[in-house]
Amino acid sequence: MPKVVISEFMDEAAIAAELAGLDVVYDPGLVDRPEDLAAAAARADALIVRNRTQVRGALLDAARDLTVVGRLGVGLDNIDLPACRARGIAVYPATGANDGAVAEYVIASALLLLRGAYGASAAVAAGAWPRNALMGREIAGKRLGLVGFGAIARETARRAAALGMAVAAHDPFVAADDPAWTQTWTPASGPVERTALDALIAGSDVLSLHVPLTDATRGLIDAAALARMPTGAILINAARGGIVDEAAVAAALRSGHLGGAALDVFEREPLDPAAGAVFAGVPNLILTPHIAGVTRESNVRVSAVTAAAVRRHLTER
Repeated sequence: MPKVVISEFMDEAAIAAELAGLDVVYDPGLVDRPEDLAAAAARADALIVRNRTQVRGALLDAARDLTVVGRLGVGLDNIDLPACRARGIAVYPATGANDGAVAEYVIASALLLLRGAYGASAAVAAGAWPRNALMGREIAGKRLGLVGFGAIARETARRAAALGMAVAAHDPFVAADDPAWTQTWTPASGPVERTALDALIAGSDVLSLHVPLTDATRGLIDAAALARMPTGAILINAARGGIVDEAAVAAALRSGHLGGAALDVFEREPLDPAAGAVFAGVPNLILTPHIAGVTRESNVRVSAVTAAAVRRHLTER
């Protein structure tokens, strides 16, 4: 009977429905116990992970029977793909299953940071009435810049257009004649403007990142890039940590050059007190624990898609 090890949290109903009849070890705490994880994986045919389990090096060495890895999400930077290919290990990401969740996170963050009115509960309850101080900005008429124009960015564009935003994007891997560039999302919206990266950074009221972490994107949004953004602009990173210089973002927020930022991903995850200290006391900042793509609904979809792919691989080979 094939053995499946699941090292991070997953929808248990999907496990029961899609992996019935298999030898399943479900322990979402394994990711934090490397020795136990290696021991569990030693006889595993399949491994299902999220973004924290590092499927490389010692873990791959221990998992000598491994034939398939299921990824509860789409980013694959925590998986040594060349090593998996060399050993004939199939890798299945949950493509498309959490696109809407991430897109909603981006739009919600932009709305929250532009309006700036939602942190006053304690003051209002205490009798203050800071109406002038809380006069924020509307999202309609603002320009959304998307760095990367894959599936999640396109879902974000669709929602932004419905709110009256103009949308521009930069993605050298999407051909100029790709129909995505001419898509109109609402009767009133125009197509997404295809633009160079520097122009996108310099001309976006809200800049949202939708690229993987690679040698080319590491440190892409550094102090120089932030300085080119318009004063008061909003930065949102729900893609990967390491793309953004976190200390530079904190400095730009403290100086008032950036109007706000939402960071869901970090170079070090989880943040420890030393890494998180750079954000202490920073205004107009939203920090979340790599949760943009995880909702109750998307967790069900991601889990079902991943479990089904793993089962097919194990039973059809």
